Amino acid sequence: MLSYRHGYHAGNYADVLKHAMLLQTLQLMHKKDKPLVYIDTHAGAGGYALTDEFAQKTGEYLDGVAKLWNKTDLPKSLQDYVDAVRHFNEDNPEELNFYPGSPAFIDMDLGPKDRMVLHELHGTDHLLLDEYFEQDKQVKVIKGDGLKGLIAAVPPLERRALVLVDPSYEIKTDYQTVADTLIKAHKRFATGVFMLWYPVVNRAQTEEMLSRLANSGIKRQLRIEQAIKPDSNEFGMTAAGLWVINPPWQLDEIANEMVDYLGKTLGQADGHVSVKWEVGE
Repeated sequence: MLSYRHGYHAGNYADVLKHAMLLQTLQLMHKKDKPLVYIDTHAGAGGYALTDEFAQKTGEYLDGVAKLWNKTDLPKSLQDYVDAVRHFNEDNPEELNFYPGSPAFIDMDLGPKDRMVLHELHGTDHLLLDEYFEQDKQVKVIKGDGLKGLIAAVPPLERRALVLVDPSYEIKTDYQTVADTLIKAHKRFATGVFMLWYPVVNRAQTEEMLSRLANSGIKRQLRIEQAIKPDSNEFGMTAAGLWVINPPWQLDEIANEMVDYLGKTLGQADGHVSVKWEVGE
């Protein structure tokens, strides 16, 4: 396995939602002047060239970040996101040639006392990630299984953490393993902010994983989803979303404004968006 390379999908509509919400979550957490740790279970390569063969082969970014690039009516949450991507293209900020991975987005807004713990199992992507952050003392890059690494990383010394769980779901058992890992991590660190990215390829498979979380007894679970077309038995992702445990105050309001705009801009005529508290207080 481990054939998945995010370069094929960098900057697509799912990345837009994931990274824009990731930035907003971090900004809300920074309203408290206390250090935190960002833990990424599947960190990827750090950044991606949209001009290389991976991105050009699929062109998925053209229906994602590229559609927002020159918009002048973006809500603040999405303007922050586009500004971050422009910063990643600082040598020529008017051109969309490079796309940051999740750790690079966080790095642009990392506090002086914050740190990152990044896991990546794919050999090539780990080397690229390690090279990207090799001079950064606030960042620890680990080659290994990020789900196992998450359990080892919590609770952190800071007692504050933003955790992104963003697997490829290459293996069917990933769906159950992810849910079980999040439940175990929450038991060890109940106040952490856990953000799970999920695809919808097989709706029943995805819902089984999310139901496992919803029925776990964990409080405060928020679902944010964008479907660009109706569920289908055909090959391919029809929707993607985020399942957030312990979202910071006001994240649901920001999400509503964001997905309303994304639904009109990136969705197709028969797509839909939703923000729902699946489990309350």
